[in-house]
Amino acid sequence: MFCLRQVCLFTLRHYQARTLSSDLLLSQINSCTNEDEVFSLVGRNKARLSEKHVGIALNVLWQLQKKRPLLLRTSDYIRNHSQFLTLCILAENKVEHMEDEAIVDTLYSILRLNVEDHDSLAEVLVTEAWKRLERLSLPALSKFALCLHKQRRHFSPIIGQVAHIVDMKLDSIQDIRILSVLMISISDVISQSFRDRLLNKAEQLLEEEDEVHFNYAKRILQFLQNVKLRYHPLVEKCNRIFLKSASRLDIHSISLIFGLYEQLGFDNAEFRLVAKQLLSETIDDYYDPEMFAKLFFTLGPMAGSNIRERMASILHKHLDSYHVLQLVKLTQYLVVLRCHNLELFAKLKMLLFGFLKSSVIPADTAAIIRVLAMLPSFQVEEIIINKAAAVLPQCRLHQLNCIATALVKWNHYDQLYWQNSSELCVKLLQKLNDCGFQRLQKANNLNLLLEEITHVNGQWFEEVLSEETMAMCQRLIDQITWANVLQLSFLLMKTNHRCPSLLDRIASVTVENIDKIHPFEIYFILFLFSALNYDPPASEEFFESCIQHLTSNLSSFETHHLVLLGHVLAVAGYFPPVLIKRIFNVSFLSKLDAQLEVLPDTLKQRVRSRLMKLNRAVCLECPEFHIPWFHERYCQRVFHYSSSRINPLRQHVHRMLTEILGGSHYARISVLTPYYYEIDFECVLDENKKPLSYMAQNIPLDDVEGIHLRHDIKGEGKKALPSGAQRIALEFLDSKAFSKDSRHLKGEPAVKKRHLEMLGYRVVQIPHFEWNSMVLSTKGEQLEYLRRHLYGIQ
Repeated sequence: MFCLRQVCLFTLRHYQARTLSSDLLLSQINSCTNEDEVFSLVGRNKARLSEKHVGIALNVLWQLQKKRPLLLRTSDYIRNHSQFLTLCILAENKVEHMEDEAIVDTLYSILRLNVEDHDSLAEVLVTEAWKRLERLSLPALSKFALCLHKQRRHFSPIIGQVAHIVDMKLDSIQDIRILSVLMISISDVISQSFRDRLLNKAEQLLEEEDEVHFNYAKRILQFLQNVKLRYHPLVEKCNRIFLKSASRLDIHSISLIFGLYEQLGFDNAEFRLVAKQLLSETIDDYYDPEMFAKLFFTLGPMAGSNIRERMASILHKHLDSYHVLQLVKLTQYLVVLRCHNLELFAKLKMLLFGFLKSSVIPADTAAIIRVLAMLPSFQVEEIIINKAAAVLPQCRLHQLNCIATALVKWNHYDQLYWQNSSELCVKLLQKLNDCGFQRLQKANNLNLLLEEITHVNGQWFEEVLSEETMAMCQRLIDQITWANVLQLSFLLMKTNHRCPSLLDRIASVTVENIDKIHPFEIYFILFLFSALNYDPPASEEFFESCIQHLTSNLSSFETHHLVLLGHVLAVAGYFPPVLIKRIFNVSFLSKLDAQLEVLPDTLKQRVRSRLMKLNRAVCLECPEFHIPWFHERYCQRVFHYSSSRINPLRQHVHRMLTEILGGSHYARISVLTPYYYEIDFECVLDENKKPLSYMAQNIPLDDVEGIHLRHDIKGEGKKALPSGAQRIALEFLDSKAFSKDSRHLKGEPAVKKRHLEMLGYRVVQIPHFEWNSMVLSTKGEQLEYLRRHLYGIQ
């Protein structure tokens, strides 16, 4: 290559033949319709090519490629052509004579033609552009910044200088295209205050421009991802641009947008509907393995089971084409989507295991181990344990959690088959614990801790790290700000910890900065307090401030999010009229039904369940709204398909109740109340606290698959009881009814108690920590305990 370069230089310097005039040559280069025409002109006129000819020629080569579909581009052919080398040598020799714009355009063109970043021409062009940085126009500056970004110079001194210039000239930028390019290019070297100025400028330009290309909106989302900021107002503006541009979106854009939405904690049912329609219409057009994988990741969660199975069978043909992280993601999706293709899983198992043997990257190793544990009937070999042990010191908390989750599962299901496997597993888990503690104890920045802990969950985290994580958050409590209360709320929800100091700090920061926090983030903060049934100091001010902010911004919420919000507030005992009336009308519910069709199955079920619970709460607590109970059939379906609830504990306690009350006809087990609450036991005591027989009092109950169904289930009013009699609901509460390491009742069981009392019950709740305590270690002690609670004896 060096010899060829010398020969070309000699030829170019000594070739004296006359050529076409410059103007005519420029015209001919610009008129070329294919690359060979460009190369032919270069070959015939190389001695007279000026810096302008060279720059234009390289630009034309890129423009010709740009017009072709991605799969039909011939960049390799261009880069390997002898006349392309000629152009590069000429450009390198003439770079000092190029105009400012030409330098940037030439750099952009050769990078788009996939010339290597360390190529000598690329280096010379970057150096020359750096010298002229201060005098570059804003369009040229943005193009140069994009080139630096493509070269992965994210933290270079040049990027720092570009950021400084943008900082100085930000007010004069009036083009969202230029701004969006600069934003993603300098995102790694900016301060928080500069970040906020960029976001404000982007919002301003998006508002001012009538037509914004969807690529500019994508860049803004990429900027938010780069700076790890969930800023919903800007995301919503970008989403509106995507909806306007729907007809121009292809699988690559749709896939990227969904990925960005996931990272930014954003979802939009309207965009899902549009994407589902677009992709479903073109499902047979994707033959390329890379494109089909994107189609599967995007359409799979929204499609029906038939399309999923069909897509999975096509994936089988492409598996050998995918790199390791694609296979990891495919496996995860197939398991979550309940694919039943065992042959496909067998092929995935073989490929993943092969990648694991050669993997040296800790993140890849941890990811492969995690998804191998998801596969059915996977037999663990010793090499997996050895591979895991080798990467532990280099793993972050998320990667440690992936490995620990797999080990716990394999050990639990006895899938460790070789000799001494359990001993090796225990040692590795101990080493995992030590590595996890060490990473936590080094934390001194709350934002970095919250970022690292975001995707850490499961049994290992709950049992080993959650306590230490809470202790660390309390040590860093002064670092809680409005910008991180959401992430901290997520952490507390995940750990199920009722930590008063952290909760009080979240509440006070939220009230002080209510206008800075997006309504959707307020929803999650309220969810934390509602779920844990926690009232902070100045509780009324906290909830009222949040509710006022929310109800003033209901348009910020998706249809199904409003249902979730309504339920969260109802659990906390709040029913804002504007929200309740908005949800319970025909047009809203019709729109909700349409949007539910494109939501993932788990979210779809959650929304339907929350709507039922909200409907029940409104009927019981706010009869003045005159909202009808319309979930009778839904509840019947849910209970019809649910498993039997007659467990050994209920049978044991029912026998004791029979003994206490004097017969089996005095107590009912697994009773459905009006509005479909299920209670463990029901009995009726008269005014003298003597049990009343259901048969004697003619209080009929239907037995439906082990569930006793009250005849007044539809809410026509309770059966009349004798004067002074009371109906008792006896409930056993397991650990899920309480926050971690606490005896404080959580929101849902507290609401159930409140509603049962409205239905006329005296509610007796038996906590697991009392029933399972040493104090009640004998049957006699248990009988006496039940007797005292049934009869209200202190």
